[in-house]
Amino acid sequence: MGYVLNGEELEVDDEGFLTEANFSDEIVPVIAEAEGITLTDEHWQVINYMRDKYREDGHTPNFRNMVAEMDELHPGVDWKKKLYELFPKQPNRQSAKVAGLTKPFGKGGY
Repeated sequence: MGYVLNGEELEVDDEGFLTEANFSDEIVPVIAEAEGITLTDEHWQVINYMRDKYREDGHTPNFRNMVAEMDELHPGVDWKKKLYELFPKQPNRQSAKVAGLTKPFGKGGY
């Protein structure tokens, strides 16, 4: 079963990723709730970063690049640790899911 937004069920794959990216901010709390995540401003920093990378590159970054780029964008935070606190089920995959993006390809935690 997919996520329901404004009365419309959105199609998902077998892992719960949207089959088509949805950049509506309204979808984020719906998916976050399903993932057991209570959204904070730090979650939104990561979500907006993931959406920007998806728009620029057509896919999301791997974990190593995600940490390095978050360090550049928001210095002074141990992003490797923080990302696991925010998205405990493989940060780059779970943050992409919550952001309303399609399933990342490649190695999940690399």
